[in-house]
Amino acid sequence: MNQNNWYQVDNVAKVFLATCGNRDTRTLRVSCTLTTAIDPALLQEALLETIHIRPQFQVRIRRGIFWHYMEETHITPVVKEETGRVCPRLYAPGRSKNLHYQVSYYGKRINLDLFHALSDGTGALEFLNLLVANYLNLVHKDKFASIVTNSGASADDLTEDSFKQFYNKDGKAQAPLKKAYHPGGLRLPYDQLQFFEIQMPVDQMLPKAKAIGVSLTSYLGALFMMAIKEDMPSLAKKQPVTISMPVNLRNYYPSNTSRNFFNNVNVSHIFDADITVEELAKEFDARLKDNLTPEKIMAQMDSYEHMENVMAVKAVPLFIKQPVVKYCSRAQDKNVSMVLSNLGVQKPAEALQPYIENYSAFCSSSNLFSTVSSYNGVLTLGVTSPYSNTGVLKDFVRNLTSQGVEIKVYATEVIR
Repeated sequence: MNQNNWYQVDNVAKVFLATCGNRDTRTLRVSCTLTTAIDPALLQEALLETIHIRPQFQVRIRRGIFWHYMEETHITPVVKEETGRVCPRLYAPGRSKNLHYQVSYYGKRINLDLFHALSDGTGALEFLNLLVANYLNLVHKDKFASIVTNSGASADDLTEDSFKQFYNKDGKAQAPLKKAYHPGGLRLPYDQLQFFEIQMPVDQMLPKAKAIGVSLTSYLGALFMMAIKEDMPSLAKKQPVTISMPVNLRNYYPSNTSRNFFNNVNVSHIFDADITVEELAKEFDARLKDNLTPEKIMAQMDSYEHMENVMAVKAVPLFIKQPVVKYCSRAQDKNVSMVLSNLGVQKPAEALQPYIENYSAFCSSSNLFSTVSSYNGVLTLGVTSPYSNTGVLKDFVRNLTSQGVEIKVYATEVIR
């Protein structure tokens, strides 16, 4: 924590604060499944060790005159057995006496639920991996004490607002997107979300992408686009199908922040002519690579940060700004059919790998949302849906099983 014990929230956090609700709680979950059942007492001890090393999540969000800010707190986190919903609500206006993250366990699985205003997937996974390493070291009586789990970044580096640090005022505005097709239909009742975990062998998926000459992300993106197309009524096929993908800006800037530091890039396609999955994957890959050039990533980041640096905006009180941010965010959501977030290959310390079975992740959302991660030869998708219709996921799975891919699907129960 910095010397003043508080800091202003970053621009991405401002969107999450303005738009969180009972359905889209703006909470992300990262989980690690071990090979043996969790000992809650040792997990509690490991958590206290972890926050001593990485106290960046030990904050309460407070309301200022112009923006929210985060203030250091000494509230002790308590590990609990998982009983409630995935991605629970961890922040609500006027209720700032609780921590905005929680650690739970179920069977062999450790869960970290985190209000997205605190950090992104990269920061959450770093914390989870540190927690898992500390836990396994306790279970195995200091067997892994020599494993270096700290990145070596200073407290100031970890709490840095990298959006402001690397902002270039000469950045150019980005072209607006067109309204996209939204799959799903009727939303689930009672502000519910449904969560699906889809697992498949990496060695059955990666060769398919390589045979086409595209990345695995592009192949999955094309498969989801085709599944969404199957859900589209004929009159809607003039609308683009747009998939938004978060990009870790630490790959483009020298940042060690544990706070949010990502942008979204978008790939769109209008199904106005017949196209195969292979052709769509190649098109998707080319457009994604074009959007991922350093010049375009940096220009987009600068464009996103620009509004906050306009003096007239800075002087507007928070109670006026928040409804505007909420309206603009909802307008942007209409331009996206689905979010696909690739968290990459998980690489815990080699000595810990025999004790780790798998990783998974979910993110609450008002739209269809899928995380992607892989570990130990298993590709895991964590899909969040606010809709009662599961047609897109069924078509996605059927397409792969028809190609011989072995798939396991797990789903949460919902109240109808």
